[in-house]
Amino acid sequence: MKQFLNRHTPYFFISPALILLILFSLIPIVVAFVISFTDINLTGLADFSKINFIGFENYVNILQDPIFIKSIGNTLFYVIIGVPLVIVCSLAIAIMINFSQAKIFQFFRLIFYTPSITNVVAVAVVWSYLYNPQFGLFNYLLSLIDLPPVPWLQDPTIAKISLIILAVWRAIGVNMIIFLAALQGIPKEYYEAAQLDGAGNFQQLFKITVPLLSFAIFFVSVTTLIGWLQFFEEPFVMTKGGPLDSTNSVALFIYQNGFQFSKFGYAAAGSFILFIAIIIVTLLQFRLQRKNNTM
Repeated sequence: MKQFLNRHTPYFFISPALILLILFSLIPIVVAFVISFTDINLTGLADFSKINFIGFENYVNILQDPIFIKSIGNTLFYVIIGVPLVIVCSLAIAIMINFSQAKIFQFFRLIFYTPSITNVVAVAVVWSYLYNPQFGLFNYLLSLIDLPPVPWLQDPTIAKISLIILAVWRAIGVNMIIFLAALQGIPKEYYEAAQLDGAGNFQQLFKITVPLLSFAIFFVSVTTLIGWLQFFEEPFVMTKGGPLDSTNSVALFIYQNGFQFSKFGYAAAGSFILFIAIIIVTLLQFRLQRKNNTM
């Protein structure tokens, strides 16, 4: 009996986490996968007999949906511009705070981290007023230097860039903390030896700091990319996907079809396409990281 308890004690400790994972993650994923092959809607929720199995019809239709194709393009636009900006800005701010002797930079750590813990809906509402074409602060500042007003959320391309600016501002804080923790783990002896050898600040940055932060950069890259592939809150609150679906993301498209149009099977098919895309991109990042480590 004692040997049995010793052997199975670890499973008792992890069982609550496993139960929660199964109930709220694995089972919903399986249910959503099954739903994606049906035409379930509000009528089907009331009467299961009216749910029909339609095979891959949802997947075929969604891949031919022009709005979904446009949402994919918008999401790629967000990822290609937003992810590098978040990584570069977070790393730059972390380096300035870590190596600066001025106490004001320590206070900046709190300032940059605050947006990350602020309610996204409240932040988006405030930024909607800042972007207001007539009464917004940004256009008022432009008018002070005799520049014309900018249609921040009314022009299709500018609207996407406006949402990226807000999302980058929100995402910097968490990644900055990660980079700060990694920077503080780098021994100062490396920099002292580099200074004795006559290395300048840029040489120390690219020969010492960045290589030793490779794992932190990899972690931030993976998590940031996954987050931006699921870009949802900013377009949902600020533009509703407009104008002309120019800011509609894949995640917002799934929400609209599932919760506004009650096309649950159609939305589930879209969610699994996004799910597969995230897995593929993540696996590619891990494979590239392994190649870099073996070189």
